[in-house]
Amino acid sequence: MSFLNIVSTKLIEFLDSNTETILKNWWQNIHIHPSDIHINKIIKNGNFMLQLVKKALTDELNQNEIEIEQHARKVALERIQANKNIAEFITNINLGRKTIINHIFLAKITLEEIQQAIEQINYCFDQYCFFAIKHYTLLKEKEIEEKNCLIDETHKIKLSLLGQMSSSFVHEFRNPLTAVIGFIKLLKMEYPTLKYLDIIDHELDQLKFRITQFLHTSKNEAAQEQRKEKLTVHLLLEDIIQFLYPSIVDTDVNVQTCCCKTAQIIANTNELKQVFLNILMNSIDAVNKKTKPRKIIVSTCTKNNHVLIDISNNGPTIPSQIREIIFEPFFTTKELGTGIGLYVCKKIIEKHNGSIKCISNKDLTTFRICLPLYSNNNSC
Repeated sequence: MSFLNIVSTKLIEFLDSNTETILKNWWQNIHIHPSDIHINKIIKNGNFMLQLVKKALTDELNQNEIEIEQHARKVALERIQANKNIAEFITNINLGRKTIINHIFLAKITLEEIQQAIEQINYCFDQYCFFAIKHYTLLKEKEIEEKNCLIDETHKIKLSLLGQMSSSFVHEFRNPLTAVIGFIKLLKMEYPTLKYLDIIDHELDQLKFRITQFLHTSKNEAAQEQRKEKLTVHLLLEDIIQFLYPSIVDTDVNVQTCCCKTAQIIANTNELKQVFLNILMNSIDAVNKKTKPRKIIVSTCTKNNHVLIDISNNGPTIPSQIREIIFEPFFTTKELGTGIGLYVCKKIIEKHNGSIKCISNKDLTTFRICLPLYSNNNSC
């Protein structure tokens, strides 16, 4: 008679008479955390696997794989709910496989018949593992996606609250600030040689810039959309470096420039100024934390119809784990930082169809901005 008719019958009878022993041996070897909320279902799942093995030995399982997938999906959901690693689950499944195979060697059948039985058992367990991992992965990806959505929603709520706060702040603060700036300009006209007026004027401009940062987080995209024009990149950068000259001198930093003279873009002047100003101010703060020599390098070039703008400094290295989240809202390493400066920079650059990233090593930290090149411009 065939293997299917004789050997499977013998094995099933053997497994039936040894079910309790097999499950007990398997239970003693598996890895179970005491906090597992589905610990009471594990023996039932093990027994179900034993029934699947019996079906595999009678070739019934090959005719109905839906049953094995349904149970694998159920167990995958239990592992997700228990918040347990899939590796632990697969280890326990394979311990069950090993336990059953070890007991089969005790059955009174030939080695050839044992080999054929093992092939059927392995097929059963391999299918089960495949479907369990597949559904566990799908469920885990869905869980991660939901968490990311929750994080995004939390950021939106924070930004909304920040918008309300900044609107109130700007309303109460901007009017007297404008008056002070106006009177300083009048004093400069009437007393051009009076000491410290340039410093006061510069610091007021810095304060006005910080307020503008808050405005960019509180306004919606439509409100922020302003007229764009053709800009020569190196001229814009030179204006900002000149504006920051007092801070550059005070920090005793050497600013080097190497810019393409013809690179032009279509952009909003005020928004791009805010980006370059923020990054250069951060660079000055960074080099101020180290001993001399301190240097900042500003360079531009054109490549593949884009202009690349690198603003580098030789300040402290930014660790990789911080570089990954440095553009997130409210993240800051400064004691008195707001955590919105680089976030605003990223939003502005992306609104101009560009990108920004941070590169850092022991020699230099570079913020690289990539923006579309003005189409009628020639490359450097």
